Amino acid sequence: MRRRTRHRLRKWTRRSLVLVLVVLLGTALATLALRWVPPPTSSFMLQATSPVRYRWADWDEISPYAALAVVAAEDQKFPDHSGFDLESIQDALRERQVGGRLRGASTITQQVSKNLFLWSGQSFLRKGVEAYFTILIEWLWPKQRILEVYLNIAEFGPGIYGIRAASETHFHLSPTELGPYEAALLAAVLPNPKRLNAGQPSPYVRERRDWILSQMWGLGGIGYLNDL
Repeated sequence: MRRRTRHRLRKWTRRSLVLVLVVLLGTALATLALRWVPPPTSSFMLQATSPVRYRWADWDEISPYAALAVVAAEDQKFPDHSGFDLESIQDALRERQVGGRLRGASTITQQVSKNLFLWSGQSFLRKGVEAYFTILIEWLWPKQRILEVYLNIAEFGPGIYGIRAASETHFHLSPTELGPYEAALLAAVLPNPKRLNAGQPSPYVRERRDWILSQMWGLGGIGYLNDL
């Protein structure tokens, strides 16, 4: 009986290891392919409850102000970190410990990981899978590709995914025609795109736009991203 139990345990262990290896290899190959292939959709688009507007825009079709605006708004250390902003995570945890609200500290790479591959909600499992894909993306993609994908899959309004749909819907402009003010307005709605509107900005959105503009110039303007 003990021999049979040990045999079954070894068999299931081998099968589990093979399954894990297959999953790891499959996700790595899929992530690598997206280094060159535009994602046809994303996990968050598939979960959307409203009609989805999405059409890919290549890097050279996107205004450099749009790239700078989302970095200034969401992840100013993006050119230098390896997927995780440990300092921001520590700051957020310290605020939580003294009774503050637990604020987000996700980098642009983490947001790409979440939006592209994962489900909504909060759990240790989801955060673990997000960290795995974040590491994969940072290893397999150059920084410019990460930012290009982010600009294409981020939600800028209910069902409005990507910089092309956002610029056409809100400003009747192509993504390459976006100036600093339009780009900052789009970046201003990223924390809550279902409630904030770049085309009809509230006082809060305009205030956030002005803050983003000041951060864009403080970072050095569009030259900040020249070395991506």
